[in-house]
Amino acid sequence: MEEKQFAGILNGAVPGEPVKKDENSRRGNWGNQIEFVLTSVGYAVGLGNVWRFPYLCYRNGGGAFMFPYFIMLVFCGIPLFFLELSFGQFASQGCLGVWRISPVFKGVGYGMMVVSTYIGIYYNVVICISFYYFFMSMTNLLPWTYCNNPWNTPACSSVVGSTSRLNATFANATSSLAAGVAEVVNRTKRTSPSEEYWKHYVLNISDDIGNFGEVRLPILGCLAISWVVVFLCLIRGVKSSGKVVYFTATFPYVVLTILFIRGITLEGAVSGIKYYLTPQWQKILDAKVWGDAASQIFYSLGCAWGGLITMASYNKFHNNCFRDSIIISITNCATSVYAGFVIFSILGFMAHHLNVNVSEVADHGPGLAFVAYPEALTLLPISPLWSLLFFFMLILLGLGTQFCLLETLVTAVVDEIGTDWIIRNKTVVTLGVAILGFLLGVPLTTRAGIYWLLLMDNYAASFSLVIISCIMCICVMYVYGHKQYFKDVEMMLGFPPPLFFKVCWRFVSPLIISFILIFTVIQYKPITYNDYVYPSWSLIIGFFMAMSSVICIPIYALYKIARSDGATFMERLKNSCKPDPKWGPALMEHRTGRYAPAGCDAVEVRPLKEELKEEEKSEEKEREKDEAGLTIQGSNGSTHSNPTPSA
Repeated sequence: MEEKQFAGILNGAVPGEPVKKDENSRRGNWGNQIEFVLTSVGYAVGLGNVWRFPYLCYRNGGGAFMFPYFIMLVFCGIPLFFLELSFGQFASQGCLGVWRISPVFKGVGYGMMVVSTYIGIYYNVVICISFYYFFMSMTNLLPWTYCNNPWNTPACSSVVGSTSRLNATFANATSSLAAGVAEVVNRTKRTSPSEEYWKHYVLNISDDIGNFGEVRLPILGCLAISWVVVFLCLIRGVKSSGKVVYFTATFPYVVLTILFIRGITLEGAVSGIKYYLTPQWQKILDAKVWGDAASQIFYSLGCAWGGLITMASYNKFHNNCFRDSIIISITNCATSVYAGFVIFSILGFMAHHLNVNVSEVADHGPGLAFVAYPEALTLLPISPLWSLLFFFMLILLGLGTQFCLLETLVTAVVDEIGTDWIIRNKTVVTLGVAILGFLLGVPLTTRAGIYWLLLMDNYAASFSLVIISCIMCICVMYVYGHKQYFKDVEMMLGFPPPLFFKVCWRFVSPLIISFILIFTVIQYKPITYNDYVYPSWSLIIGFFMAMSSVICIPIYALYKIARSDGATFMERLKNSCKPDPKWGPALMEHRTGRYAPAGCDAVEVRPLKEELKEEEKSEEKEREKDEAGLTIQGSNGSTHSNPTPSA
């Protein structure tokens, strides 16, 4: 019995739950609970943890920003994370199938698919650029170290000095580092070699978003590699991706630690970390700080993308997703804070050598990943090694999120069609989605690609996510009913949701989500890229992208109401809001109580611990019975097998 309980824990079941009982042979399950946790960590911990959070932190009061950040984590992040995990796990369905809970809201699921599609397209382009930099780092001298390249301009000024004084070989470059840095001219409009390498060589950026120019073939090749890697890792769905995440979700922490140890040993690192963490308590009273904290928590955890629902749908029914939601959410936020030390220790070192303030070298987004940080790495001995590690970490962070984005779309399609053929040939669907994603990403590899990438990043997954998440809370808590949902969670976990989460789900989290939406609208500014101002027509396209996911909700609602039974509009509306008969646990063995099949006696829903005790007793009785049946003595003292009664 102890062995069975231990096996159950490894496979994500509540202690005592038989391992094979929860196996969903039709859809498949995670190999064990560690795979789910690592996949969810890889999904939540992405590029934003490295290139957005540290910048937000120092811009919003340093250490003082941590206070509103963790307040928002407790009252909004973890509750929403738990809500989505429990939602997907209870129904064992993807972001479309779960809306059997209230079919009129199925448009929310389609909205999640649209958002995941947009993010999946441009996110893999960022990964492919990381691949490109990774390959370009396989050299003795990083190509963005000096200003003597064909793509450099007269305004270029290297942080490691002039190549006329420094030998081109790597060994001499590192030995002459001090002399080169000592003679750096601090120009007000200094253009770094890494910035010119990024703009003029990697992107060969055009002057306008409408001027696409030619496709950048090296970037296109790396995009193909990115999609091939993602497809191969998902070729068997969660069965294959669950094994890959043992590496992709853990190795970034190894790299972060290596870079952290290297960073804090550098001169000037302490000043960079101080700049990152020094509290400016007066900023706590600024509404913008709280808005940024709430937005960062919301977007960082991946709420309303559909990925959390999808990943949880492959859990076993009695898995403790409450515990998982706390572990994953805290890990995600702790990673963001840890990454800040890694980033600002190196930037502090760079600012020290340039004799400038840290704010002049700090950046976020692509500017940090592909310009500021790579330039800082050129100051280090054995700089190609650190560059390889850094971009390999970015690749793994990106892939962890991309796996879940692709699986979200594939699962939604397979669950929705639901035929035996498509379930058997899920790999074909995965290949089709990967090919389509590659083709849609090709325009982002042109000379105007970076403009479109940033447009999608700013509009495709902005306020639309907030609206989707808010409607999901309203549907589950108020249309379906909070009491029913609390009973569902208790039936699944063996205990009801804690009172704190009940209050957050019903009142606190929706209010915070509404605050994020209002804050987003008030703080809206038209997108720019450096000195380039986006034309009005491109902003209109951006708004259409944002609305394309939200518009799915009313369109599908009207369609469902029109197709529902009822003589009047109100009757149709009421019927379309009622749970579908198929709503509930996916496996018949879990459909107890009010979910029992029609014609069957309703099974009394009792606490899971009582059920497990009774299961143990019945198993023990059966074992004793079997043993007695094998050694029943006859009247002559001999033993014989207990004959099986004939029918």
